[in-house]
Amino acid sequence: MAIPENMRNRHSVRAYTTAPIPSDIRAQLDAFILQCNSESGLNISVQYDDPDGFDSRLAHYGKFRNVCNYIVLAGKKREDFDARCGYYGEKIVLYAQSLGLNTCWTALTFHKNHVKKILHHGDALCMVIALGYGESSGTSRKSKTIADVTKGKDLPDWFIEGVKAALLAPTAMNQQKFLFTLEQDIPVLQVSSFGLYAKVDLGIVACHFEAVTGRKVQIRS
Repeated sequence: MAIPENMRNRHSVRAYTTAPIPSDIRAQLDAFILQCNSESGLNISVQYDDPDGFDSRLAHYGKFRNVCNYIVLAGKKREDFDARCGYYGEKIVLYAQSLGLNTCWTALTFHKNHVKKILHHGDALCMVIALGYGESSGTSRKSKTIADVTKGKDLPDWFIEGVKAALLAPTAMNQQKFLFTLEQDIPVLQVSSFGLYAKVDLGIVACHFEAVTGRKVQIRS
């Protein structure tokens, strides 16, 4: 049960080159997002060649540079909206990584007023993901251990491998405030303590776990 290379190699990237994303890569990414929208009921979209989306003081303060493409996570706001945006947003991030693109999740450091003009009527904005060819591939960050994010004894190998993948998932401020348990052979995921954007993080983490194990995660908010 190997962890995919796109999980191992994907790191947050804030500085990009000016190289445009080729039309064939755009077509593949757009088709994948269309599939994700069909499954999730969200209205996720990509904005290409639009530097105004990250033309803000917060973006410059956050050291974002040359961000001309970005993914907009949006849709009708239901109870599980944040977790769904996290789950499908990360599916798209991992797919983008497989296409040779770099990404960075962001909740605040973009031009919110500009991005909101892109939304469909009645849709809510969750987050934005910077997209493009990075000046570097980014670097890994310090991570918690399996023991830090699990509860229980004699956990099966497939569960441990899923948690290893989950620890590679991006979370807000690298907080990793999540906890996995196993209840009657069903993996359960919940917030371990209060954290910013915790529900989005649960979706991101569940995406990694499920991709490796093939087991559906029960998310408890």
